[in-house]
Amino acid sequence: MYKRVTLRDTVEVPPAHLADVTPGLVKRLLQDKLEGRMDEDVGSVVSVIDVHDIGEGAVVPGEEGVYFTAEFDALTFDPEMQEVVDGEIVEVVNFGAFVGIGPVDGLLHVSQISDEYLAYDEEGQMLSSRDSNRTLGVGDAVRARIVTKSIDERNPRDSKIGLTAKQVGLGKHGWLEEDRQKREATTEAGED
Repeated sequence: MYKRVTLRDTVEVPPAHLADVTPGLVKRLLQDKLEGRMDEDVGSVVSVIDVHDIGEGAVVPGEEGVYFTAEFDALTFDPEMQEVVDGEIVEVVNFGAFVGIGPVDGLLHVSQISDEYLAYDEEGQMLSSRDSNRTLGVGDAVRARIVTKSIDERNPRDSKIGLTAKQVGLGKHGWLEEDRQKREATTEAGED
């Protein structure tokens, strides 16, 4: 889930920029420091938006720059357990598909896609069912639910998000549309 949050952090302003400590400069320094960083409390910092307040600054003996504490708004992405998310398949492997959900990827394990057996087609980069002829490949839009998450603050790329699509209303968008059309056809046939 994306959130706008107010945070406080400290940035070092290099000596060459001390004459021009502006919200714009502090924002750029905060962006360089924080964007893409994962934090257990707020999630992944996507963007620093506005700087509201810049403190007086502190000199630390032996350090060249001056340290300023700033209060600012940031856009964060914090996936929540049981949250339903839309994403796009970015990679298909023999054990499932990786789904891009915001700044992170989640794993949709093959056992969490369908009750049908799905075969892996390495050349076509897709999973396919022999029973229903449905396929799931790179670029497909899917709707899934977050069932596990393990956030690694030190190395955000090692964070793990587990997804499931084995629930009514979840799965590849094309499959959901097919199911909706079948339900409407059945309803219309029952009304005649």
